[in-house]
Amino acid sequence: MPEGSGRLADRVVLITGSTGIAAATAEKAIEEGARVFVCSRTESHCAALVEKLGSQRAGYRAADLVQDEAASAVVEDCRARFGRIDALFNVAGISGRRFGDGPLHECTPQGWDMTMDVNARSQFLMCRAVLQVMLQQAPGSDGMRGSLLNIASVLAFSPERKHFAAHAYAASKGAILGMTKAMAAYYAPEKIRVNAIAPALVRTPMSQRAQSNEEIMAYVKGKQPLVEGMQEADEIADAAVFLMSSGARSITGDVITVDAGWCVSEGHTPKE
Repeated sequence: MPEGSGRLADRVVLITGSTGIAAATAEKAIEEGARVFVCSRTESHCAALVEKLGSQRAGYRAADLVQDEAASAVVEDCRARFGRIDALFNVAGISGRRFGDGPLHECTPQGWDMTMDVNARSQFLMCRAVLQVMLQQAPGSDGMRGSLLNIASVLAFSPERKHFAAHAYAASKGAILGMTKAMAAYYAPEKIRVNAIAPALVRTPMSQRAQSNEEIMAYVKGKQPLVEGMQEADEIADAAVFLMSSGARSITGDVITVDAGWCVSEGHTPKE
């Protein structure tokens, strides 16, 4: 892979997820000099990504991060492989629709619980396990013990009624924002930074439903006018690499909205 500017040189980055934004970030982190450890439920996805990254600087463990013991096992494997953890990027998640998510009066208890578990509980468990390592490790060359970065969504604070009425999903992402802010305040004196990225609609395996719907894609063309359609995973990965680097050493408790104009646009189809 081509080399970047070395913004993550000698750093160990743990990423949950192995496709979409997670895969794009793993590739950019390697380009920027990091060693990368990935985890997701699907071992074949993990193995394929690590093979692409290069086994000398990457590793993986397949795990269901909703399970209590899984996060600790992943973190221990990462530390055993690379010696420390400098950054965690929590990407893994689901949309929840196939489990029953939707408008609240239609949302099923199973849909609510599954979406909250996979999106919010998994991030809690991973943050908890990584913090237990970071609090014990010496600061890095920039004086920081580590950086935690969570994936939220613009739907947590900029809802859309017609096409994206998934209320359990929005609630799970709102919970992540609250957790991020509270953690940032608590762990700043320990030299641990905590931030979140809130993307809009990104071209990933999770957004297949929207990608195959002409009406939704016409709406998104106006709702995300900077790209006139879906964002690419690389755009989120660029922001993630920055937030995990020394260039962001004074940034904590922030939510970076990377949305191609979603929050400031009406969603009409632009005139030709």
